[in-house]
Amino acid sequence: MKITVELDDATLNELMAVTNERKKGPAVAQAVEEFLKRKKAREFGRLLMEGAFDYPEVTPAEKARQDG
Repeated sequence: MKITVELDDATLNELMAVTNERKKGPAVAQAVEEFLKRKKAREFGRLLMEGAFDYPEVTPAEKARQDG
């Protein structure tokens, strides 16, 4: 999908240098993908710290049964 984005020359040049892309479109696409990955990772970290993924601890007896 094509879109129009207004960026100043200095920002675009820096973006192209950081991403090692020679063309503007791929540089912007790579930056957007990286931004989304970081946002998702930050949200996952926040949920992790809040205990959203905590599971009950396994008792020694349950562990012994699992180990079979």
